[in-house]
Amino acid sequence: MKKDNLFSKSGVASKKAKTNYFTGTVSAKDISATIKPSNEKIYHVTFKNGSRTKLHFHNGGQTLIVTKGSGSLILYQKFGKTKENFSIGITKKISLKVGDCIHIPAMKLHTHGSTNKKTNFSHIAINSFPRKNQEPKTIWYNSDFKCSVTKVLK
Repeated sequence: MKKDNLFSKSGVASKKAKTNYFTGTVSAKDISATIKPSNEKIYHVTFKNGSRTKLHFHNGGQTLIVTKGSGSLILYQKFGKTKENFSIGITKKISLKVGDCIHIPAMKLHTHGSTNKKTNFSHIAINSFPRKNQEPKTIWYNSDFKCSVTKVLK
């Protein structure tokens, strides 16, 4: 009998996220591994004590649903034509609180995470497949979060 993926009672273990892509301590639960959706990857991410993502973009869109605390999403514009060593500028800062749901278009440079060094911030992240049967990819950058990017992170 085929397993029904509509509901799952099994818990998803939280794992420490790759330190190369975050500032501070971040943990993530890969919800997709349990429910196995066919057109997105889903994670529950917790940012501890002011931690956040490094600058990045997704080749498919991303939707964030805030589940705990307060945080922010910062959108950036890229200046220059190289893949590395380019300039950036902040185009929009968005405050996030429990219950907020926001969509970030594909290929849009951004960062998100906690805004409070004394509390945690959590959200569900839904990374859409850019095309049918093509898994989403995230491109990560090392930057100063203000005006310059120094390299692509692997």
